[in-house]
Parts: sequence; C-alpha cells; structure tokens
Amino acid sequence: MGETGDKVSNKTMDKWGEVEYAENVFVNILSRLPVKLLLACKSVCKHWRQVISSQAFIDLQLLWSKKHPVYIVYPFMNLVMELNLIDNGEITKRLTFPYFSNLCPLTIVCSVDGLLCLINHTWKEDSGKIVEDKTDLQIRICNPATRNALLLPKGSPSGETPSIGVAFGPRTNEYKIFRFFCAKRISHAGHQSRGSRRQCEVYSSSTGFWSVIGRAPHYPMRSSHSPMGSTNHVFANGMLYWFIASDTDDKIPGLILTVDMEQNFGTIDLPLEVTEHSYLVSLEGRLSLVVVYDEDETVNIWVLEDENEWELKCSVNVPFPNNECTEFVGAREQEIFFVTSNYYYIYDLDRMSWSELNLPSISEKSYPVAFAYTESLLSCGGRVGLEI
Repeated sequence: MGETGDKVSNKTMDKWGEVEYAENVFVNILSRLPVKLLLACKSVCKHWRQVISSQAFIDLQLLWSKKHPVYIVYPFMNLVMELNLIDNGEITKRLTFPYFSNLCPLTIVCSVDGLLCLINHTWKEDSGKIVEDKTDLQIRICNPATRNALLLPKGSPSGETPSIGVAFGPRTNEYKIFRFFCAKRISHAGHQSRGSRRQCEVYSSSTGFWSVIGRAPHYPMRSSHSPMGSTNHVFANGMLYWFIASDTDDKIPGLILTVDMEQNFGTIDLPLEVTEHSYLVSLEGRLSLVVVYDEDETVNIWVLEDENEWELKCSVNVPFPNNECTEFVGAREQEIFFVTSNYYYIYDLDRMSWSELNLPSISEKSYPVAFAYTESLLSCGGRVGLEI
C-alpha cells in the first residue's frame, strides 16, 4: 500500500510540475506580445484575463518591452495627438490620442515605462471672454497603448505658471510629481499682496493627493521652446534634475537642481560654459548634458560620473548649419535624438556617427518633443490608483 501510495503521489507531483511548467511557458510567451494583442487576449477567457491583469504579468511584460525601446515623437500640436513611433530611422506606428473636451493644447513633458505626462493650461473668464489661464496647469498621466488617462487633482493656487517634474520608483508603476508654484501672500486684511513666494508640493501615486513640501530652494528654469514654458527635466538613477537659470541670463543654465524620492533638494555645478541650447537627458540611467554651440557648429556630450564630476563623453561637429535652431534633444540608450527647425538627426555614441532621419510626413513642427518609449500595460494611476 505504501509503495502504491508513493507512486500515485509522485505521479501527481509530476503532473503538477508539468502544469506549472506549461503555465510559466504560457506566461512567458504571452508577455512578449504587443499591448494591442494582449488587450484582445483578455477577452479569450477568465483565466487569461486574470493573468494579463495581474501586477506580476504587467511587470514581466514591461521587462521584455524595455529591451526594445523606440522613440515617440510628437512634432505638431493639433486637435488630435498624433504620436509617431520611430525605430531604425523609420515610422513604425502612428498612435492617435484624441484630446479631452474643452482643453487647451496639450504638450508632453516626459515618457517613462510607457506612460506619458501631459500638461495644458486651463480656461478662465476674463472681461467676458474665455481665455487661457496662464497661472494653472492640468496634469495628466496617459498610456497611449491602452488609451487610458488619469487627470490629477488640482494643485495649490499659483501666481504664475507652475513647473513640474516626474519621478518614478522605487517599485514599478509608482511615481511622484513635483510641482513648483508661486503662493501668493495674504495680508492681515485678507487681501492678496503683490509679493509671492515660490514653493514646492508633491503628488504621490500611492496616496492620490498633493502635499506641500514648503519653500523651494530654487525654481526650475523655463524653456523658451515650449508654449507653456515647461521645464527640461530628466529622471535618472533615482533623482530628478532641472536647470536653474543663470544669475546673468535667464535663458542660459547656471546650475542643476536635484531632488530625490525622499524630497531632499540639492544642486550640481555645470561643466565649463553652456549655451541656451543645453539639454538634460538620461544615457543608460546616468544624467547626461548635451550642449549645442551654434557658432562653432559643435555639440558637447557630458556624463555625470560622480557628484559634481563630469566626464566629456565626446565633442563633435554637428551635420546641420548654425542657422538651424535646435528645438529639442532626447535620448535612447547610447543615442541622442536631435530635432532642429527642419531636420531630425540621431547621433550614435557607440559608432560615433550621425544619421539623418527622412521623415517628410512629420516635417511640420510646432514645439516638437521626442522621448524614448516602450509599450506597457501600466496603470496611469499607479498600483493603487483608479483611472478616469
């Protein structure tokens, strides 16, 4: 009896091992499918829906997808967001994301793990007319692959257009948004005074609301190439970075402002002389600085090796003339994506070579942006948020 029972038990364990192995193979194969197919697969049966909807599967799908990032380019703001996915110098896919009703033009400020952060001004009544309210921003997190979006709660009242930065981590699909605003002082009589003070507040996807940090030690520098004066910021190695304007010229960076996930602020010196056409990017998770020198028709690419220790990665001639305005710079792995007035170029740091992208179908530009992008199933509201 004992031997028979042991044989039955062993066979049962073997069968269960086969089931587990088959399930792992199934999940592994499924996780490599495009998001559009995965959304369709959710309707096959209840089991498939449960697998695809689980956080473990969402994390696994992102892991595979991040091994093959592409560029997402938004060249021209119009009534429908026309997003172009570019890989190997060609448009591989076009995504459209219809505007929400009654919105001012949307602009993209960052792209992380398949989620985009969008901002736009709100509307207000002024002298009987409906105009843009330049002192406020609506902030949305959207996933163009799943076509879901989340409108964040309204932040604190501001006397001028706020500036933001988006940080992700420490776990997948957790994020914080830092918002710099100008809080108006209130006099004892209850009236707003002319003076104002710049503060910072943070929105956390884990709580779903804003909390005021307090007075900001510095205010991020505004970009002259954005309709809303949005700031060039980048998240790398667990830190958020913005430019701080120079004391002598508000169009040229003077320092770099930093903040970590525990909301500790600091600054980093810039290497040598920079120009108005300076950009912060992330190269394989490291903070990098791209500086275009129009007169010399050169570009310097720096990488931050240690605190306040910059390494000049390369200094090369640009393939475009100095009368071409550099409108945006993005990065993917060891590539730098340049958007100029009339051209699109990629500089490959490994090969030390330039390539021009022939993209006539998106030649028209209006405040263009280009970011590294990877499809994902991530929720716009984070692990515990609700999408609307």
